[in-house]
Formats: sequence, C-alpha cells, structure tokens
Amino acid sequence: MKRLPPLPALYTFLVTAQHCNFTRAAQQLHITQGAVSRQIAGLEEHLGYALFQRQARGLSLTREGQDWLPRVQQVFGLIEQGVREVGGRNATLQLKAPTCVMRWLLPRLMEWQALRPDVPVELTTTVQHGVDFRREGFDAAVVYGDAPNHGLRVRKLFDEQLTPVCAPSLLQGSVALREVRDLAQHMLLHPSRDEHDWRLWLHAAGVDLHTPGRKQHFETLDMAMAMASQGTGVAIGDWALIGDDLRSGRLCMPFKLKVRTGKGYYLASQAKSLPRGLVELMDWLEQQASP
Repeated sequence: MKRLPPLPALYTFLVTAQHCNFTRAAQQLHITQGAVSRQIAGLEEHLGYALFQRQARGLSLTREGQDWLPRVQQVFGLIEQGVREVGGRNATLQLKAPTCVMRWLLPRLMEWQALRPDVPVELTTTVQHGVDFRREGFDAAVVYGDAPNHGLRVRKLFDEQLTPVCAPSLLQGSVALREVRDLAQHMLLHPSRDEHDWRLWLHAAGVDLHTPGRKQHFETLDMAMAMASQGTGVAIGDWALIGDDLRSGRLCMPFKLKVRTGKGYYLASQAKSLPRGLVELMDWLEQQASP
C-alpha cells in the first residue's frame, strides 16, 4: 500500500488550485512562493504525475489535478466540519449585530442564556450594518438593510416599519399630541444626523412641518428612545425594535401610521455546515421575531 501524501502538501495543493497562481497561494498561506512551488513539486513526485501545467501566465490543472481537487476539498471540508462540531459543542458562539437592533436583541439573548447555558453567546456590537465572514471571525450576524445575497444562509427577522413614539405624558396637557400637525409644537428626536427617517414618515403622512431649531440629533436609536421616554420630545423608530418599550408603557405610539422603508433585519451565517448550537439559536431568534 502506497504511503499517503502529507496533509500540509495537500492543503497547499488545494489553495494553489483555487488561485491557479503560486504568488496568490503563497500570500494566503503566509509562506514564500518558492515554498509553495517546492511543496507542489514534492507532492507531484510522491504521486508520480503532474497536478499543474506551468504556463507563461499562470497555472492550469492537469486532468489528474482536476480529479484530485474535489476529493481534497471533501477531505478538508470534513476536517473543518469535525473541528466545528466536535470541538465546538460548548464553544462560545460569536455573534455580531448593529447597535440599532440592541433594544430588541439584547433582552432575547439574555433569555436565551437563561434557557440554554450550554450554548453561550458572545455579542459584538458595531455601527456597521453588514458582515464579511471572509474577514471577520463571527459565527452569525444580524444584518440591517437589503437581504444579503452573497452565498449566505439568511433568515428574515422583520421588516423596518417607522413610526413616531413618545412618553405617555405627551398625550396630555395643553400641547397634547392628537393630530400629526401637533408635532410642530414638540421637539423631534432624530436617531441619525441625516433626518431621513422623519422625512420619510412625514411625507407618508402628508405633512410638511417647519420647525427650525426644534430638533435634536443622536448617534443611535437607543439614545433617541431614552430621551423620548423621559418626555423630552418625539422620536422616530422601528416599530418592531421598540415593541418591548410599547408593551411596558415606557413609550407609546401617538399615531397608527407605520411606514415600511423597504429595509429589514436579517440573521445571516455562512452557507456551510453549522454547529448544532448555532442552528438552534438562529431557530429560536427567528421564532422570537415572529408576529
């Protein structure tokens, strides 16, 4: 029985076959181009046939190389799956999410940890709305915006629906909020500096307010909602994200109109095989987001 080829050489073959270029393979493997060339030559000598055709402008796989590639991909795929499933049974899951979704996500993650202490989660918050799993070491991410379509596993949590919210005290008194035009008597709290959300909602409501100076900008939705709950003014926010505040009575909706922006919140992960704990967490979050 012929001795099996060395595993490092097979991995070098896999990376080189993906790029068909010694230089780019060397960059990914963090070794020199000469080391890549020597490992491939040693593997070809061990097997007794060439895996690549050397050409002036790069490499191409020989027929034997083409036959080898899917087999080597399968081998390393099984190894990677084993590392995730066997070594990651009680490993902490790495989750990324934008700060704008924290009001909804954080209480649910705390509930998850109480229900499933065997599947711990470490949350990283960011002002970014997307994720790049090729460069970032996260198991999953909550993504805001359009549905990701880059070969990921994607579950839709909910659509963004904007509506004004305020403290219940603003519904009473001499300047009570009863009609949309009453907003002119109150400070508008903006969760971002571009004021896009308020403009979108007011346009849908058919109202053009002129209230110079009666507005305040914040860096995050959470800050705007905190100020609104104190009766400082009227904030604009996503109905789904502030549902807990509405149910508790900290905030209320002075108007029924909710405006869809076309954006949404999605739970994304890589398309490959996932650890069981991660699948269970994603299933549970998807259920929590259901109306």
